[in-house]
Amino acid sequence: MTMNKKIVTFGEIMLRLTPPDNLRIQQSRLFVANYGGSEANVAISIANYGGEVDYVTRLPENALGENCITELRSHNVGTQNILLGGKRLGTYYMEKAVAMRNSQVIYDRDGSSFTGLEPGMIDWRHIFEGAGIFHWSGIDASLTSGLAAVCEEAINVADEMGLTICCDINYRKNLWNYGKNAKDVMLPLMEHSDILFGSEGEYSTILGILSPGFKSTSADKGIDRYAYDNFCREISKYVPRCKHIYIALRNVMSSEHHTLAGVLHSEGTTKFTRVYDINNIVDCIGVGDAFVGALLYAHTAYDDDQTRVDFAAAASALKNTIAGDYNMVKAKEIEALMLKGESGEISR
Repeated sequence: MTMNKKIVTFGEIMLRLTPPDNLRIQQSRLFVANYGGSEANVAISIANYGGEVDYVTRLPENALGENCITELRSHNVGTQNILLGGKRLGTYYMEKAVAMRNSQVIYDRDGSSFTGLEPGMIDWRHIFEGAGIFHWSGIDASLTSGLAAVCEEAINVADEMGLTICCDINYRKNLWNYGKNAKDVMLPLMEHSDILFGSEGEYSTILGILSPGFKSTSADKGIDRYAYDNFCREISKYVPRCKHIYIALRNVMSSEHHTLAGVLHSEGTTKFTRVYDINNIVDCIGVGDAFVGALLYAHTAYDDDQTRVDFAAAASALKNTIAGDYNMVKAKEIEALMLKGESGEISR
């Protein structure tokens, strides 16, 4: 059943600083500035497709905070429930991957306005009025114990009000620094999920189950359907309430050559997408967020689960061609890729 209602996402938007021309941080005296953050990226994707979305965060009352709001509004994301307060905007520095050199991220978000959030500061009942889906991610719960409690508070209110709850596991080992184990914090929160998303590695880390390992090296190489069907059934034992378990599959041959596919376990069966062979990657930051934004929009636009996961995987594949954190594509472009297959021709 489609849900023609508003989607609410919750998380931290940050200033992203990237050295130009594939320089290393220690070489660069200039940085390209963008704004981004997982749940903000999800919100922008949804809005780009024409969905109604409201983004909840906390920003400092200064020019950087104002710029974030302006940026979100420019993409038709609802900002009316953003809190103002605290002293600073979180920042992260990113070196892009080149050839065999991996990308590197340095976070500077301790003491940010967002990390100062505590239970009772956000009026979730007001925010969830008229909403159909609430989306949060493991990044929120990883930053402070207070934010983990805010996630629990939001999930409980969303549950009481009958919203569909979506969780992106979004495990980042460098963020879990306040003395709690990610599995101990995340699993009780994930158990409330109606929709769950993660890479196979993230499911393995949080649930302690062995993943099959996606090894496709081209679009012609398929997915081990038997192995992933069993993997999904193991996941479902930990989250029996969850109706839709999504998995993003990615195999990295080099910084510019990845394969990508999607899996969805729902209604007792496992659905698989085609394998996308992406051999000219521009920017792979936000590819998972693009998958989530697309699947959430698809839950409001399509009734068919196969179409939902196909739409999400195609959107995620296209994000690899877009610089920056956001997936700046439209629903028609995704649908065209789903219908036509691989395409690099001119659209006239």
